[in-house]
Amino acid sequence: MKISARNQLRGTVVEIVKGATTAHVRIDTGTAVITASITNTSVDELGLKVGGTAYAVIKASDVMVGVDD
Repeated sequence: MKISARNQLRGTVVEIVKGATTAHVRIDTGTAVITASITNTSVDELGLKVGGTAYAVIKASDVMVGVDD
């Protein structure tokens, strides 16, 4: 896979929760668990399965930071 995004985190799919049209996919990278919202169709087309390998590819123009009150 070649892609321009620099933040590519390889991990293991630990959970897939499908809704009416959107699925939440959780990927354990070994240091963090990343949750992505993608279409159910994408889950099927990518062949995602719990226990399988996948990449969390992060391309964002903004990063928000918060602290406790």
